[in-house]
Formats: sequence, C-alpha cells, structure tokens
Amino acid sequence: MMETPDNEIHYFAIVNSLMIGFLLCGTVAIIMIRALRKDITRYNEFDIEDYNTPIEESGWKLVHGDVFRPPIKGRTLLSVAVGTGMQIGTSVCFTLIGAVLRLLNPMKKGQILSYVVLLYVLSGSVAGYTSARLFKFFQGKAWKRTTLLTAAAFPAVLLTLFITLNIGLYLSLGKVSTSVSFSTVLIAFLLWICVSSPLVFVGSYFGYKKEKIEVPTKTNNMARFIPDSRSWFVNLPHSALLAGILPFGSVCIELSFIMGALWLHQIYYIMGFVMIVCIILTISCSTVSMVFCYIQLCNEDHKWWWKSFYNCASIGFFLFLYSIWYLVTKLEIVGLWPLIVYSVYMGIISFACALYCGGVGVISSFWFVRKIYGAVKVD
Repeated sequence: MMETPDNEIHYFAIVNSLMIGFLLCGTVAIIMIRALRKDITRYNEFDIEDYNTPIEESGWKLVHGDVFRPPIKGRTLLSVAVGTGMQIGTSVCFTLIGAVLRLLNPMKKGQILSYVVLLYVLSGSVAGYTSARLFKFFQGKAWKRTTLLTAAAFPAVLLTLFITLNIGLYLSLGKVSTSVSFSTVLIAFLLWICVSSPLVFVGSYFGYKKEKIEVPTKTNNMARFIPDSRSWFVNLPHSALLAGILPFGSVCIELSFIMGALWLHQIYYIMGFVMIVCIILTISCSTVSMVFCYIQLCNEDHKWWWKSFYNCASIGFFLFLYSIWYLVTKLEIVGLWPLIVYSVYMGIISFACALYCGGVGVISSFWFVRKIYGAVKVD
C-alpha cells in the first residue's frame, strides 16, 4: 500500500504516544521505587532489642490504622462504579482483540459497535463479581441493592438517553439516518433484562461467596484526624485535574484519528494501534493513581478511596472537553438536534471512559496500599 502524508502523521502520532506513555511510566516507577525503598528501609531498620526506645514515625506509616477504613459515604455507589468500569473495559478489550485477529471487519463500524454491546452484555458477571468483592470488603449490608444497581444503573441511563434522543429526533425531523428502529431498541432491552442482569447476579453470588480480601493492618475504632496542613494538590479538584491530564496527554494525539473515524466518515483500519493506545492509557492510569495515593498518604490523608476514583475518572472530563474543541475546529454541524446528538453521544463515551479509568485507579491504589503496608513492620 502506498504511503501517504496521513499515514506518516498517523505513525508519528503512535510513536509519540508510546514515547510519552513509556516515559511517564518509567519516570513514575523510578520515583516510586526509590522513595518507597527509602521509606521502608527507614521504618524497618531498628533492632528488635530496642523496642523500649520509641521510634519516631512520620508520613504514610502514621495512618496504618485507618488506611483500610471503608469510605463513610457512597460505598454502594463506588462498588457499582468500579464494577461497571471493569465490565466496560472487558467488552472493549475483547472487541479490540477480535478486530486485531481479523474476526471483525474494521471497515464496518456498525459491526464493531454491535460486538461492543454484545460483549458488554456477556461481561455482566465481571461487573457483579468486582462490585460484590469490593462491597464485601466495605462491610456493606445492602448487597441486594448493590447488585441490582450494578445490573441496572448504567444500562438504564444509556437506554433512557437513547430512547429520549430518538423520540426527539423522530418528532422534530421525522425519520433520519441517526434514528434507530423500535425493534433494535427492543432487542437491546431484552439483552439487558434476559442476559446481562442474570450474569451480574451470578457474578455477585460468587463474589459474595469468596472470603473477604485480607489486609496487612488492623483498622482502629476511631478515625484519625486529618491535618489541615496538606499540600494543595492533594485536595479535590486539584488532584483530579493534575492526575487526569497525564494519562490523557499520552493518548490525545491518537484521538484525532479516532474522532475522524467516528464523525468524519474516515476509515480507521489499524486496530492494533488502538489496542496499544488503550494499554498505554490503562498503565498510565494505574501508575498515576498509585503516585497520587502515595502523596496523599504522605500528607496523612487516609481517605483515598473516592479520590483514587476521581483522579483517574477526570480523564472522561478531558475527553469531553476535547470533543468540544473538535466540534468547534473540525466539524461543521448545522442545526440544534445534530448538535444535541453529538453532545449526547460524546457525553456517553466520556462517561464510559471515566468509569473504566476510575475503576482502574481504585483497583491499582488498593493493590498498592496493600503492598506498601505489608512491607513495613507495624506495631
């Protein structure tokens, strides 16, 4: 195939994304390894015979009795959000694998979208299992409500927006190319009720049957006071804006090609690069969430659950801002309803991206906290 200037730009964008992603992850890994090794060595290098001499603790070890304390509010909502994010990630991952293996034709955009929806439905057990495991660790009691919300919340929002949008299009403009037939909506509803929801309940059943996740420290009865003298970038929304811009910056160049395929009728046929970009995004979210969690704990702030979610979920906010910039600079949309269609669809995509990235942030931070507190001696 003949190389064109667009192909050269595309390959340059891929290489640039890889360089930014690897540089970000490598820099973060070096900083974390050196800082953590220094902290853990300092905490552990005292003789067993010197127990009578008190050791001065500071930084993240001070909150060892509160770091695994469940969030006071929003336990159900956080469990549902993380479970739904993992379900979205699973469906997109398997769709990309199918496209890379040539099981799907990238020229047929409708086929890829159909497989995303189908695999999302079949991944219901992933959402149920993840939310159940997390909610059980939170010592939550309303497991029926949590399971029901995991099965119904995100699909219900999508179907409501979808049906409302199509009714508005039909009443205002008549039958247009962006409207969907009633039979398609009915099939999606039946897949949700008859396939996805039962799989969520099956996954939740096995998730609640598993033993509670073990942690290396015990939680105190009384919560530790969080000092006010914390760094400004530890608090929301500053931490979310700073944490989200790094992973988004590693993949934003490739977004122009993806947006062109979505809205400018262009063909995106190199699906392997999309998978690489998604892997870079996942690794960047995971690494950045651990860094910001570490900084937060060093500031003696043990309420990291929701912050770890928001820090990575803010990528969805940057994605929506990018879609607005793309609308203004690249698209020529005329009329109110086409503008509403674009805004709603990009809002759904941004929200789904936020759920996935936020779920990755919570799981990565949880793994990181268990590792660092399991490596120190806690009296």
